[in-house]
This record gives sequence, C-alpha cells and structure tokens, in this order.
Amino acid sequence: MSTHAADREAIDALARLRAALAAHGITLPSLDLHLASYAGGYGNPPLITLGNCNTATAQRLAAVLAER
Repeated sequence: MSTHAADREAIDALARLRAALAAHGITLPSLDLHLASYAGGYGNPPLITLGNCNTATAQRLAAVLAER
C-alpha cells in the first residue's frame, strides 16, 4: 500500500464514508478506491468509486441524505 499523502487521504476518506454509511445501516458493496486513478500517479488524488447498489439501498441512502 502506498504511503503517499494523497493516497492516505483517499483511504481515510473511504474508511470514514464506509463507517458513516454503516452507522445508518447502509452498505455499498462496490465502495472502494477507483483502481485506475489509484494506480495512475500523483497528479490528482485517487477517486473513490461508490459503485452499484440495489433499489432498497438507493432509497435508504436518499432518505438518510434528505434528513440533513
């Protein structure tokens, strides 16, 4: 695993997002680092792939976001 600051920032953001979603009972199975941007160099920080989810998960996510 890389120790570059941008990589650490992306990995931290991914972990925080995963934990925040889990606190609301939401799991996005495809949530991960976007591998092409992670391996692509250090011009930009890696992207985070939110991925696909089923309808129930999308509705739950929308409801949680609407609460704010």
